[in-house]
Amino acid sequence: MANELHLSPNYLSNLLKQITGKSTQVHIHEKLIEKAKEKLSGSLLTVNEIAYELGFERPESFSRLFKDKTNISPLEFRKSFK
Repeated sequence: MANELHLSPNYLSNLLKQITGKSTQVHIHEKLIEKAKEKLSGSLLTVNEIAYELGFERPESFSRLFKDKTNISPLEFRKSFK
């Protein structure tokens, strides 16, 4: 994204933090969780398939991040829509 804006990654990261009060990593995690929730609630993909689609090499890492950010597992989240 920094390249597309013709900015250095560090400058963009600092600017983002200054404007929003959140680090780049927090923004990325928020977007990943948002996309994961969409996929968990609106598709028949498995949690593993969703993890891979979102760029995780290990589904366990995805599940851990999801639970850390939402306080429920991806499967628990999905079950809440049934």
